[in-house]
Amino acid sequence: MNTSKDKPLLNRALRGIYPPGSTIKPLMALAGLEYGMVNRHSGVFCPGFYRLPGSSHQFRDWKRGGHGSVSMDRAIAQSCDVYFYDLALKLGIDRTHEFLDRFSMGRPTGVDLPGEKGALLPSQEWKRRVQKQPWFPGDSLSAGIGQGYFLATPLQLAHAVAAISQRGVNFQPRVLHATEHPGTPVKTLEAPRPLPPVTVKNPRFWDAVITGMIHVVEGGTAHKIGAGAKYRIAGKTGTAQVFTLRRNQSYNARRLAKHLLDHALFIAFAPVEEPRIAVAVIAEHGGGGSSTAAPLARKVMDAWLLNKYDDSITAGIPTAQDGQSHGE
Repeated sequence: MNTSKDKPLLNRALRGIYPPGSTIKPLMALAGLEYGMVNRHSGVFCPGFYRLPGSSHQFRDWKRGGHGSVSMDRAIAQSCDVYFYDLALKLGIDRTHEFLDRFSMGRPTGVDLPGEKGALLPSQEWKRRVQKQPWFPGDSLSAGIGQGYFLATPLQLAHAVAAISQRGVNFQPRVLHATEHPGTPVKTLEAPRPLPPVTVKNPRFWDAVITGMIHVVEGGTAHKIGAGAKYRIAGKTGTAQVFTLRRNQSYNARRLAKHLLDHALFIAFAPVEEPRIAVAVIAEHGGGGSSTAAPLARKVMDAWLLNKYDDSITAGIPTAQDGQSHGE
């Protein structure tokens, strides 16, 4: 197990580092609202690709034919890349970095376990220092959909979605529940450790983003996991590439080695009205977030909220090899 290339002993929750993919889009939307780059009704037209001004290079949307006209709500629900390319360009990497840092992206959350990694929230300064290169507009576009240099741990994603669920109220993650002095039956509960809250100019900004995340599950990219749920879920799917497609290259899971398949991601919290659990799921080389990661999150939430352990929830989940789509 020590020598396996799959690293089965690696604590992936704390030390696994992955592109967060589209799970970062709710935070990008919130940043856009905070800096006045967009409002909840702002729209773009998505033809299936995005071009920087003066460039012929096409940054692809995951949906080949595009999404048409999208507002913020629909962009989150349907995970429109073009909307977030455009937003990332308007924001620029400095504002993106400043805002996402408030959610502990790119640095350890401070959980009471050893070995946590900080991953990477890129910036102009980081690229000049480490890559010895300037920051390009295309770098901002990639970061805006959780790709490029952007890396996160599952714990960071769970921590971020927990903060969203509490509308900015923020606590340090911990595992320790209580301590007991040797020789006595008295247990002392570990008190929650508050972190500085994530503040935004208008509390309604939280509502706009959370509504989009609800629509991910209720009619959006993860609509299948909402079926039969006894509580409301707010979530966001993600699919992270592990290699870059050439301009005219198409993604075909059937023809790829397993280690080249996309990572599948999903973040969520529930119940929407009174959140009790926040979840981040990453399935390495698992394909699509909606088909692989989201059903696993639903299973975890059912177990926690309903004390329900039902294998049928994940029965029939297609493997990445079963389909050829390269989407959410």
